[in-house]
Parts: sequence; structure tokens; C-alpha cells
Amino acid sequence: MLTYDVLIVGSGGAGLYAALKSRMEEDLQVAVLTKVYPTRSHTSAAQGGVNAALANKDPTDTWEQHWFDTVKGSDYLADQDAAEMMCREAPEVIREMEHWGCPFDRTKEGKIAQRPFGGASKPRACYAADKIGHVMLHTLYEQGLRHGVNYFNEWFTLSLLHDGQRCQGVTALDIRTGQLHTIQAKAVILATGGYGRIYWKRTSNAYGNTGDGAALAYNAGLSLKDMEFVQFHPTGLRRTGILMTEGARGEGGYLLNALGERFMSRYAPEKMELGPRDLISRAIETEVREGRGGPDGEVFLDLTHLDKELILKRLPQIRELCIGFEGVDPLEEPVPIKPTAHYSMGGIHTDMNGLTSIEGIYAAGESGCVSVHGANRLGGNSLLDILIFGRRAGNHALEYARHTDFPKMPKNTLEADENRIKTLMENQSKERIAYIRRDMGNLMADKAGIYRNAADLNQALEGLSLLKQRYKNLEVADKSKVFNTALVAALELGNMLELAELVAKGALERTECRGAHYREDFPERDDQNWLKHTIATKGTDGKPVLSFEEVTITRFKPEVRTY
Repeated sequence: MLTYDVLIVGSGGAGLYAALKSRMEEDLQVAVLTKVYPTRSHTSAAQGGVNAALANKDPTDTWEQHWFDTVKGSDYLADQDAAEMMCREAPEVIREMEHWGCPFDRTKEGKIAQRPFGGASKPRACYAADKIGHVMLHTLYEQGLRHGVNYFNEWFTLSLLHDGQRCQGVTALDIRTGQLHTIQAKAVILATGGYGRIYWKRTSNAYGNTGDGAALAYNAGLSLKDMEFVQFHPTGLRRTGILMTEGARGEGGYLLNALGERFMSRYAPEKMELGPRDLISRAIETEVREGRGGPDGEVFLDLTHLDKELILKRLPQIRELCIGFEGVDPLEEPVPIKPTAHYSMGGIHTDMNGLTSIEGIYAAGESGCVSVHGANRLGGNSLLDILIFGRRAGNHALEYARHTDFPKMPKNTLEADENRIKTLMENQSKERIAYIRRDMGNLMADKAGIYRNAADLNQALEGLSLLKQRYKNLEVADKSKVFNTALVAALELGNMLELAELVAKGALERTECRGAHYREDFPERDDQNWLKHTIATKGTDGKPVLSFEEVTITRFKPEVRTY
């Protein structure tokens, strides 16, 4: 049995920051358990910027203005005390990243460069061309190596262990050998990212974004929060869903329909292309529904009027992606785009230190939900989220582990996981991973996507119930032990089916429109009845049980959200 003071599951920005903070100020044993190599984590795909009110571009910017923009962008579902803390601490964590060597772009004066982003009243997105997530991830990984963090690469976490009161550790599969292990830990921080792959083809998420941390917590009896709120980014490439950063619009890009109109004048006449993501995604869907889209249901992102040197300097990766995946050079012609499932506002229910209801179990980043994003996240706040709450979870876990003895471990910790894997390996049927995964993705995109209604959501729940029954008969065709990626895909699929059901269930219960959740049959926001968070736990029958908690409102009273 392996033993660590603090164990981090997931190697994106939140996990690496948490590991670094847990290790650098105390001689504790700290490890990161990750199913991919850290530099392959999905944080590396973040392109456009990370928000902080540094006031380098606009000297009138303040953290209070950032706070208001965040709360307004959330459609007033963010807990305002948590959002205040995030925005207040933002300049500090950005400067800490800078001091560790993160290569931000610079102004002529040598300050960190900033640009406009959607839903923001000031240009506060700090960037490094269009590769900010990549450089942040490498900076944190390098610092982790420097400070002695241990990395278990290509390990898949199977179960979260606790005695109902405190953390005990995890069980995990070493993908390279096929062996199962128990890892004892005083504290476990879940930082596994989002669950956008439940939409499968219509998503900007990496193949590994299967919501493993949220599913671990849910299956271990912890609560998940606001799972119905899934953000569709307005500008995914038409064929693949690969992201076209909001920074492209921040630099001055236009959105055009098939008639060549800048259609955002109908939906956000003041902010235009820099409106919030939920509003722009619905605007695109409306244009397509009303016959003003292209033949494949697309609209267009036009950068051709911008200076070519600006694109080559600040958006070089975007140009490469457009050429490689669409055969379109944005220097020469508009790029066909569609909204793509991008970000999970919901996640594991935590406090502002990332702590769950079980002592020693934390969550941070996209797998957690504090909540600072509410019903709709502003662009640039996701990278800020992983830094702020990765740091806070790491600091809190450090203090907890320093003053806590190792937990007693239960007997037969691996028995349930051994039986689960044995069933998958020994089933004999025609059910295959790809078929169930495809049907799940199509069902969620068609019935629980940007526009929702009761009839569609009920059909989604019925369909997911059938898919879960099919999953019980799933056969893993590859019977080998070493590097059995088919087994990993089967385990990921089980996690996604659990979370897809929570998204559809929460969306059906919430009879209003708020942020990214848009009910066609309840077209108004309902602050009287729905200014509350959805809390989901797993019932004894295996079905989700929903309850609700009030949103924390401190300064900003809900008002009509216009742009």
C-alpha cells in the first residue's frame, strides 16, 4: 500500500497548483495521480487569457468591477462572497505565476499585457499569445518538479475512500501494468476537470474530460452542485468543435451569419461580439433556426479585417487550427463555427477552501463548485478559478495534514473495484463502448443542449436509463492487462453516464431560464423560486436525489441582465 500525506487526483492547473502549495512550505509527502502526463492535461488547451484587475490596459479597472462583472455574468447565481474573494486575490496569484516564470505577453512598458474578453467591462485578460493555458501548465509542472512533488502518470483513480467522517485515500489502476493499488492519504484533492465529453462530438473538451472526479465524489456519497449548468462556447470549429478562443473576438473579430450580417446587433447591441458566452451561443442557434445559418448549421468568425501581423503574433495557434481542421486560412476568409460544449459550471460541492462535507476531501478547479461561476462563467475566469482554488485547497490540505494522523484503512479495499473490472472483462455481449458513448453524446446534444424543454429532457432521462442498462452488459473486447485503454474508456463511460443523468435531471427540475440553462417552456428567469443552487446526492437505490440551497447575496441585488 502506498502512503502520502496529500494526494492530488488530476494534473491540470488546479491539481498542480494544489500539489505545489502542499509541498513547497512543509516537508510532507505529496503526490499527483493522473491518467495522462501533466503537460497533456486539458488546461493546456486554454487559449485566450486569465482575468485579473491589474489595470495595465485600463488604469480605472478594479477588483470590485471584476467582482460585479462575474456576478452579473453568472446571472446572479454565483455566491457573492466566494466571487469577491476570487476577484480580490486574482492580482496576487497572477503575480505569483509571473515570479515563477510564466511568460505572459508584455506591454511596451514591460507590464503584463491584457485584452478584452466577453462579459467584461474592462480589458483584464492576461495572455500569452493564444497559448496561456499551455504556458501556465508548464510553469506549474516545472515548479512541482523543483519542489519534489511525486507524479504517478497514467494511473486511473477508481474509488474514493472515507469512513463517513474523514478521508482515507483512494484505489487506483496502474494503466501501464493493469495492477490495482490502494493509496492511503490524510487528504485527497480532486482536480480532474470537467465533463464536457458527455456531449461527445459537439464539445471542445479533450477526450479525457469525462468527469472522473465528480463521479468519484458522487459514488462515494458526496454532493454535487448545479450540474445542469453546462456552458456552450460560441465559437467551436464547425466539424470538430475545437475551440476558437474568445481572444479572437477580443482582438476585434466579427461574427457573421450566412447573409454577411453582424447579427449580434440584434442580441447585445452594446457589447456585440463581446457579450457573455451563453447569450452569444443562443444567438447563433437562433440565427440558424431562423434560416440565416450556413448549410451545415454554421455561422462565421471573420478576422479578415484585422492586421495580419496582429493575427500572426497574438493568434498563431488559432490560424494553425483553422487551416488544419477546416481548411480555411483566417487571414483570407471567415471561419465556419458552431457553439460547442465547453465548460461545466457545476461540480463537487465545496466551501471556499475546496473542502467537502468529508474531512480531508477537497475539490478544486472545474471538478469543484464553490460557486463563483453560477449559471454562466465569464471567459478568463476559468484559469483564474483553478489558480485561486487550487492554491486555497493546497494550503488548507497542508495545514490539515500537518496536524492529522494517518487514517485507519478498511479491509478489502480493492474487492469492489476488482469485481467491477472483472465484470467488464468477462461480459460476453455485442454491447461496445463506442456505440453507447455515441448514443449518449447524441442524446445529450439533441435533448439537453443549448435549448431545453420538459419533453426533450424527459426523453433524455429515459434514454440515459436505457443506456445505463446497456452499460451493465458492456464487454471490454481487449482482455489484456498492460495498457488496456479499452478498459479505461469503459470506466470513463460509466462516469459520464452518471453525470449525464444529473445534468438532465437538474435541467428538468429547474423550471426557469438562467445563464447557460435555457428552458423554452419557461422563458423567464425566476428569482422568487429559483435563486438557489441544485444539490445532487446518490440515493440508496442508485438514483439521484435533489435538494436546494440559497445563493449567497452580499452586495449586488439581482437585476435584469443586459449587454
